[in-house]
Amino acid sequence: MILVTVGTEQYGFDRLMSWITILMRHGLIQEQVIVQYGASKRLPSNAIVHKTVPIDRFTDLIQQARLVISHCGEGSLFMLEEIGTPYILVPRSVRFQEHVDDHQVELAIALSSIGIGIAWSPGDLVRFITAAELIESKPFSMDSAQALCYQLSLDSERFASAQLSKSAA
Repeated sequence: MILVTVGTEQYGFDRLMSWITILMRHGLIQEQVIVQYGASKRLPSNAIVHKTVPIDRFTDLIQQARLVISHCGEGSLFMLEEIGTPYILVPRSVRFQEHVDDHQVELAIALSSIGIGIAWSPGDLVRFITAAELIESKPFSMDSAQALCYQLSLDSERFASAQLSKSAA
């Protein structure tokens, strides 16, 4: 079973829902899919869908899943790391009106630099879905955590500089 979760943001994540729909329609996902869709409007027709899932049930679903496809929220990331089920993160983007800013994109860039699987396209999802057993879910080492913090600080500095440049122009 594949679990797809988008969190409980007030913004939908229809881009991810469309990707899942396409992959199911074309037989690239052939197993049961359970979707926690939040505020999304487009829902995969052959999936079991839930707007929200109580935390104890959600934890059970993560433990039962072969793979979790999740938005790139910090809370979800920490839960997935703790439980240890293989996962792929898909960052929400302000460009698609999926969030108020691009902090998930920034986090995804930093996480990818330490080997966490990030899907930027439906093709990335296909690659990860077909090789989920190769995804290692292991706790962050101190070195990985420090590298992540360093990357996030660099990204924050670049973002702040870009914002200053925009406002000066």
